[in-house]
Amino acid sequence: MANIKSAKKRILVIQTKTLRNKAIRSRVKTSIKKVDLAIAEGDKAAAVAALNKATSELNKAASKGVFHKNTVSRKISRLTQAVNKLA
Repeated sequence: MANIKSAKKRILVIQTKTLRNKAIRSRVKTSIKKVDLAIAEGDKAAAVAALNKATSELNKAASKGVFHKNTVSRKISRLTQAVNKLA
């Protein structure tokens, strides 16, 4: 356990940031699962709507530094390809 005041503060700040990052990651995973579910059902309209929301969530996560921008770009690209394959 930390004894120095600044170290104690850093522990509290890290806990706060960790909780925020977990919430953002969870939101992203949920949005991606919704896209995958719509693709599995073959519902193009629902997949496109879910893709738009997922893209927004991924971009927000990247802007907050939760995910690297290249990771987000890759995920969006793969989701978009999957949605575009639906007839």
